[in-house]
Amino acid sequence: MLAVFDQTVAKCPEGLRSPPAAGAAAGASANKNPLVPRMFGSVNDIFCLFQGHVENIGNLKQHYGLSKTANEVTILIEAYRTLRDRGPLPASQVVRDLSGRFAFILYDTVSKSTFVAADADGSIPFFWGVDSEDHLVFSDDNELLKAGCGNSFAPFPKGCFYTTSGGLQSFEHPLNELKAVPRVDSQGQMCGSTFKVDSEAKKDSGIPRVGSAADWSNHF
Repeated sequence: MLAVFDQTVAKCPEGLRSPPAAGAAAGASANKNPLVPRMFGSVNDIFCLFQGHVENIGNLKQHYGLSKTANEVTILIEAYRTLRDRGPLPASQVVRDLSGRFAFILYDTVSKSTFVAADADGSIPFFWGVDSEDHLVFSDDNELLKAGCGNSFAPFPKGCFYTTSGGLQSFEHPLNELKAVPRVDSQGQMCGSTFKVDSEAKKDSGIPRVGSAADWSNHF
């Protein structure tokens, strides 16, 4: 699983980029379970990469009015469309409603928006980083991130989601800000940051409802 976005779609959060370290060794590749399903699909210019398994898929099919043949990718695309088109729930609630082990990357080619998330336990190996041209990169392969981003990469924060307009947010604690904590790898080198919920810092929970579906997608 690999996605690369330029700055117009996904800006690098502060703290993820680290100064280059000469002679840093590549880290060990994360264990990949061949039994973990990987899926890809698209609907009306919305593309989705999904890895893992959603346990409450039956309830979600019913909630979004989908057919019995719908899979996780179909559900995520429909959930995104609901959010984009003035849906009643915040994005944090939509991700929190997913029960299971998962990581996904969704991209809307019309609004140039991305929606990325990982489950609350970080069950699926999933990483992000920033390359030398300031592209934000997502992948399940840490060696690939190490090669492309040097030491400016880290595990994607568990229990979090990333959107083009809202940046990185916690779906478990949506009213709290996140703070970057510098990460040191096994070689003692600075290597991106982990992002933790700041229990002391609250943010505005209001989502402005504006005039069009396109505008609404820029606020979810």
